[in-house]
Amino acid sequence: MTVRREESHSIFSLNNPTLWIVLPLVIYGFLRLPSALLEAGLPSPWPSYDVLLALPAHHFYIVSATALVALGISIVVGIIGLRQRNLQVIYVALAFISLAAFFSAHGLATPGFLIDQNQVVGVAAQLSVLAMSFWLLVSSLRSDNRISAWLARRTDILLAAWTIVIILAGILALSNPMLAGLLPINQAPLRYFAGGLTLIMAAVAGYRYWKSHRYSRFPFQLAVAYIGGWIAVTQIIISTGQTFWLSWWIYHFLLLASVIATVIGLVVQYQRGDSIVRSIVGLFSSNPSERLAAGISPSVRQLILETETRDPFTAGHMYRVAQGAFDLGRSLKLAPEELRVLAQGGIIHDVGKLQVPNEILNKPGPLTMDERRAIERHTVAGYELCARLGFMPPELAVIRSHHERPDGKGYPDKISVEQIPLLVKILSVVDVYDALTSPRSYRPAWPEAEALNYLQENRGAQFDAGLVDAWINMKNGKSEKPV
Repeated sequence: MTVRREESHSIFSLNNPTLWIVLPLVIYGFLRLPSALLEAGLPSPWPSYDVLLALPAHHFYIVSATALVALGISIVVGIIGLRQRNLQVIYVALAFISLAAFFSAHGLATPGFLIDQNQVVGVAAQLSVLAMSFWLLVSSLRSDNRISAWLARRTDILLAAWTIVIILAGILALSNPMLAGLLPINQAPLRYFAGGLTLIMAAVAGYRYWKSHRYSRFPFQLAVAYIGGWIAVTQIIISTGQTFWLSWWIYHFLLLASVIATVIGLVVQYQRGDSIVRSIVGLFSSNPSERLAAGISPSVRQLILETETRDPFTAGHMYRVAQGAFDLGRSLKLAPEELRVLAQGGIIHDVGKLQVPNEILNKPGPLTMDERRAIERHTVAGYELCARLGFMPPELAVIRSHHERPDGKGYPDKISVEQIPLLVKILSVVDVYDALTSPRSYRPAWPEAEALNYLQENRGAQFDAGLVDAWINMKNGKSEKPV
């Protein structure tokens, strides 16, 4: 897939996190290397500037502040992820829940405060970055990946269950510090395995997010790219640093920077108008239209805008289709979760048209076979893009299959009627109706009666017969536009 807009990706650009990830590692190496060489009996190329800063009180407060902010962020991220049905955001919330819980135990176990010298401090520090890296890696997977799709079926209990488990583990470790010795994850040889695994997972997750950001330009994805890199650097410091030395303190501030980066990414990506709080509150609105609007981030709106800018004849098409599918679903008394799928999938179902050349998309005359195939590829292109952006499997099915037909003559997969989900069939009816009643480059808009007649004539072949009847009854029975 090609990048849709020229961006600065120089090493000094915030869109290219390479420098800002490598810089703290270079600073750490500059401080730590002389001491490490002297410990090994080797000469140092420069004097050691690493000094001992045995400040347990500062450690306690810095770690506690980081953990509390991470907890708050994880709650906000989790709410946004669940309401917007975005797997990436949900899994990132789980990453920050992991950081908050284990890092809290790490801070509370600072010797001399609640408990004396113990192994909880080291074990909790390693577990915080290991668990966080795992969930970051899971969040970087495509939505149609087997692991991601399996977890997606359990998102309603996943956040609560994982939170309860790790909080109980922390309480148990603090109440009985000797138990930390049963998991010597901060000691050789387990230390090397855990550290290497964390480093690999964090680096891979960060790289995947950066690649995805280059296509989508979603601020949240850029923030997570930074976080992945910083967690990898944190792991290097945890594995090689000396407790309470200046170089060792760097990783605490990297974790704090990760939290701050997430806040910035959330605000930039999810703020609507003047307040991110109003945006989040809108997700809980009882008004269907307000909830539909709140479920679309500004970044997704930008994708919609770019799609409709390239194809002016479909201006407003995706919004109308989403609203119409939502209304039809409500008339069929579908569950709220199914209505959200229709809204989320419908609002971006044609985003794959970004990959169709302009001269084909806006051609005023008949299309050739090759041009027709190029147009038809928009379903797969949209599916591929949204799979990388964390859309859930039901939404992905709507995006990929909204041109499938009960008679098996649709595209892209020519699946049979039994394989077409109900929500896809609903969107298909509304999509064609809106396309017919909207002006196109090659024809004027059809009258509503003529479009309804077309649906009636093709019920059972191109469209589900019962859904055509339901749509016609709804159109004929209402006196005003639905809320």
